Amino acid sequence: MLNRLFSGDLPRSRMLTLLLIAIVAGLALVPFIFPGAKAINVAAKICVFIVLVASFDLLLGYTGIVSFAHTMFFGIGAYGVSIALTRMGPTWAAVAAGIAAALAMSLVLSLLIGLFSLRVKAIFYAMITLAVASAFQTFASQMSEITGGEDGLSFKVPELLRHGFALSDQPFLGVSLDGKLISYYLLFAVSVVLFLLMLRIVNSPFGRVLQAIRENDFRAEALGYRTVVYRTLSNVLSAGFATLAGVLLALWLRYNGPDTSLSFEIMIDILLMVVIGGMGTMYGAVVGATLFVIAQNYLQDLMKLASDAANGIPLLSNLVHPDRWLLWLGILFVVSVYRFPTGIVGKLRAKVLGKP
Repeated sequence: MLNRLFSGDLPRSRMLTLLLIAIVAGLALVPFIFPGAKAINVAAKICVFIVLVASFDLLLGYTGIVSFAHTMFFGIGAYGVSIALTRMGPTWAAVAAGIAAALAMSLVLSLLIGLFSLRVKAIFYAMITLAVASAFQTFASQMSEITGGEDGLSFKVPELLRHGFALSDQPFLGVSLDGKLISYYLLFAVSVVLFLLMLRIVNSPFGRVLQAIRENDFRAEALGYRTVVYRTLSNVLSAGFATLAGVLLALWLRYNGPDTSLSFEIMIDILLMVVIGGMGTMYGAVVGATLFVIAQNYLQDLMKLASDAANGIPLLSNLVHPDRWLLWLGILFVVSVYRFPTGIVGKLRAKVLGKP
């Protein structure tokens, strides 16, 4: 049963299995274990980024395509539902219309980018996607009458998802059964379904062709596969899942703006998560996104405790000052790449196979 659920792609490592179980269980139970607002917001962000990073890994890790336009599709999803809810009101029909419009736009753009750009060499394709993403970000920032410009859009969500909505006056295990809890578990459930769907895609015959193209596109072409067609389909699928990740983020935040979903910093974060978790594994998206988002949100708090503890030692207290959290995050990334060149998932799987 589990083998079918995970499309025959089981973790194949006891340590990896335990790590994935801990992550999924933690995300499923976080409202009850850590009921604070920050903890549930971090957990929601992890769920969104698992989908987003996995969709990028479908493109980079499984097809070997480097694209810098991924945040554009992420932003299209977020803006699609934001604009629909702003113009049509907080209804489920508006949510559906926003998702449909965003997916249609992402489909057209990813298809055009794929058809016109995937015939060129990898570096040129990367530059083209970077230019397109930058142009779209500028467009979103300047079309204030539609997108809200630099200020973005704040909107209401359907009543079931509002924080003021209550299923019951009595809390369950100390947690209020309100719209925020419903929003979180809806986001969590959709993220799980989307991840399992991507896992199914990469383990299908279509996914194996993508991996063959990644390894040697000339050989795949010689075997009769239209590599441009497969790369374009991979680009379209990756864009579609990124769009849905953007929808999830917007519905959770009830706000969207250029810095929220279109920033190039998000693209850098995605690359870091893929590398930390392990490219071409899918499970790497789960591990990489979880570790990176937790470090991003709690490293400053840990450093503040360390700085207070080392208050009597001037050099050490300055070195671990919370303002230097990005420095230490960078050091942690360099160490992780050095220790795990194939990512954490790749390293754990290699140990099972007896590889160094």
